[in-house]
Amino acid sequence: MSSMAIFNLVVFAALLGFLFQLARRDMGLSRRVLTGLLIGTVYGFYLQFVFGAGAEVTGQTIEWTNIVANGYVNLLRLIIMPLVLVMMIAAVVKVQEIRSLGKIGGLIVGLLVGTTVIAALVGIAMASIFGLNAGELAAGAAELARAEVLESRQGAIADLTFPQLLVSFISSNIFLDLTGARDTSIIAVVVFGLLIGIAALLVCEEDPEQGPRIRGFLDSAQAVIMKLVHIVMALTPYGVLALMTRVIATSDGNAIVTLIGFVVASYIAIAIMFVVHAFMIGLIGANVPDYFRRVWPVLTFAFVTRSSAATIPLTIRAQIEELNVAPPVANIAASFGATIGQNGCAGIYPAMLAVMVAPTMGVDIDLGFIASLVLIIAIGSFGIAGVGGGATAAALVVLPAMGFPVTVAALLISIEPLIDMARTALNVNGAITSGMITQRFLGAEAGGAEAAAPSHQ
Repeated sequence: MSSMAIFNLVVFAALLGFLFQLARRDMGLSRRVLTGLLIGTVYGFYLQFVFGAGAEVTGQTIEWTNIVANGYVNLLRLIIMPLVLVMMIAAVVKVQEIRSLGKIGGLIVGLLVGTTVIAALVGIAMASIFGLNAGELAAGAAELARAEVLESRQGAIADLTFPQLLVSFISSNIFLDLTGARDTSIIAVVVFGLLIGIAALLVCEEDPEQGPRIRGFLDSAQAVIMKLVHIVMALTPYGVLALMTRVIATSDGNAIVTLIGFVVASYIAIAIMFVVHAFMIGLIGANVPDYFRRVWPVLTFAFVTRSSAATIPLTIRAQIEELNVAPPVANIAASFGATIGQNGCAGIYPAMLAVMVAPTMGVDIDLGFIASLVLIIAIGSFGIAGVGGGATAAALVVLPAMGFPVTVAALLISIEPLIDMARTALNVNGAITSGMITQRFLGAEAGGAEAAAPSHQ
């Protein structure tokens, strides 16, 4: 390892120590996460401008800082399935009536898909206003190689029918799905948790003596898993620092400048959808600035990790502890939101790509085109994996369904991480928004407080 790489790591260790001192001074988590984000950005720019994204020193530095970045992400991924399973079983047992679960799930899915339709319309508008055209994109060696990979993946994804997708939500091997082996593993674990919870609830009703033992065991398991989430959550500022360092230090600045029109259009579309979410939250009586203050650490983590799935533990915790959302609603909203109706990845992105490709295929962007595109996006938003690259998977579903080639997705590979960060934050915010609205409409029937939103006080 070079001496400059060692120097960089000493600086990085000092930055970690600074964040640790802030924690000892009882600074709030939100402020420490913001501090980690800012410090990581500055440190990443230092590596980018002093050494360069492809320099050996930068690579050696990032290899070691990734111990913190990847270690933190892996800890969260480690607890996703146990958290979803335990919390779902415990939540179902606490629901007053089994039929309430259908109302909770139906309303959440409806909100997720509904906001994805709005996101698609926003994406269409932004691509049209900015005059984005796929014919103007240049393809280098990396893009052409990526196009070949996407074309090889296209068949397996696009050929999955909607009924087959629904069947995939039911696990045939729960131990396999607990490893996250399939794109729909999270939903499969949710369904399994629902079934176990319903069975436990029926046992409690049929044998009253079993009730206290079952509920006591689930309460203890729930307390332990939430304590684990708190432990991992305390590491968020350090993880954000390391993750942001990697994002900034390894970004391709020239590619960003070349495709700046698409980047700007994407971020404006994402910002508009955040405003839509804020409007919806305001309609249920929430204090919007207070809401964003409470969920800031969650959105920050989603931003730097580009993974809705990895954010699930934080999403559940924020809803239950910060927003007073009942556990059944919080679990279903977080789990479904990571794989259904992702506003950014499954809504805005494929809509913009379709509008960009349409002129090159001689297709007019009229009402018929827009209606067909929005319908396909709504259906295709089911089962998109909440991990980095989920937007590309959505494109592989939507573009072939519209009769368009998938190569345009490969032409944007160099700026994908930059846009995917904001898209993921939007996905997670959509899940939290659906949970809050569902709690407000169902109230005590959802098994929690009657009002989910932070007060105006």
